[in-house]
Amino acid sequence: MIMVGINKHSNKKPLKEWTRTKIIATVGPSTDSFEAIRNLIAAGANGIRLNFSHGTHDERTRQIGWIRQAADELGREVAIIQDLQGPKIRLGDFDGVIEVKKGQSLTLKYNVDYKTSGHVPTQYDLSEKVKRGERIMIFDGRIKTVVTAVREGVVYLEVLNDGILIQRKGLNVPDTDFGGDVITAKDRADLVYGSNQDIDYVALSFVQSVEDILSLRKLLAGMNYKARIIAKIETKAAADNIEAIVAESDVVMVARGDLAVETPAESIPIVQRKIIGLGQKYATPTIVATQMLISMTQELEPSRAEVSDVATAVLVGADCLMLSDETASGNYPIESVKTMQRIIRYTESNSPLSVTFNQPAAATVQVAISEAVMTLAKAVDARAIIAETRSGATAINISSMRMNVPLIAVTNDVKTAHRLAIVYGVAAYVRPADKSAATKLTDWLREEHFLDKGDIVVTASGQQPGVVGTTDTIKVRMLD
Repeated sequence: MIMVGINKHSNKKPLKEWTRTKIIATVGPSTDSFEAIRNLIAAGANGIRLNFSHGTHDERTRQIGWIRQAADELGREVAIIQDLQGPKIRLGDFDGVIEVKKGQSLTLKYNVDYKTSGHVPTQYDLSEKVKRGERIMIFDGRIKTVVTAVREGVVYLEVLNDGILIQRKGLNVPDTDFGGDVITAKDRADLVYGSNQDIDYVALSFVQSVEDILSLRKLLAGMNYKARIIAKIETKAAADNIEAIVAESDVVMVARGDLAVETPAESIPIVQRKIIGLGQKYATPTIVATQMLISMTQELEPSRAEVSDVATAVLVGADCLMLSDETASGNYPIESVKTMQRIIRYTESNSPLSVTFNQPAAATVQVAISEAVMTLAKAVDARAIIAETRSGATAINISSMRMNVPLIAVTNDVKTAHRLAIVYGVAAYVRPADKSAATKLTDWLREEHFLDKGDIVVTASGQQPGVVGTTDTIKVRMLD
């Protein structure tokens, strides 16, 4: 029997202690070693993000190998995420700082020398995209400007407040339509590399519309790249087009850093809640990211506001919470994962609230079966739900209904198990395709004392094991 799965080593942790909300950790200078990555996974990371804005392909190959080796040693399923850089809209290089005043004129030009030209250099040719009257926010929104003209490759701006410019700081263009041009030449080269690696998800940066997702899906198909798509919601345009994006994407990430620059900061909690709700409606897993425990880059303990932020994301039903700088470049990467895990566990164990299930977007056979499983599990007070799944769709649909019952997926596809690692409440096991796969896994869980005599389980299976979309049988079993 194949014994690949998150409890290959029989973790011996009671079902009631399994957390439902998952954790993604980002690898960076602070965690660029096998030992560090193994410790991240041991501490509770279910997914590992590789930020392709930095590093080389050789470094990524080494890290992917470390992740799979560590996951195998720990008996865990771990999702690997390739996060594309997207359009690198930043200031270029120049010496010192440039002081700007409200009302003054400022010019930007792609890849020029500031001293000789007088134009502030940029790393992206904005003159091909921006139009008169559109806003450009510089340095995380600290400097606000408006475009007054675009001529001969030069963008003319009026500065709206006093401040300073520092080289390589980011620019946000909330009013600008990129016309589907969010996948850069670098991204394409990184995708070619990724298509030959053991990667589970591709995260698309600066999504503006559903067409961006469709373009990436077509590009992946042409490369025979089987990874699923994570849409990063970090632009005003994406927030405005959110329902269509959630419906088309495999996963959606609330990337609150740039989003808080392009939209009012006070709107972020509402946008975040809306996206999580739409994720449940369309059975699209959701990730909440950026500054969740940012003080832990320098301090051993998070702020009280950060604890509340993490707990709130858990309470409203996010599938996954992501750590960025905390594990990539912070002083306490492992402690950050452990802290997030403690907050998740306490919140899930003591929550006075329950997540409201959104009515599914479409009435399909799969959705109907998932609803029936949920209703039956609740009626019989099931100890666990065990679902056979080839593609992961059955498990994701049941997960989207946010029951407080452990959901155990059994699949014959290792990649499906990896992808389910970041889906709410799902523990995945890999077993051979078999008409009795769910029954055999239930027996094994009983032998390993995850389940006890008298426990009731609900199983969802199909008469064509290993075939996508054939789940058609629901059973109730009391263990003896």
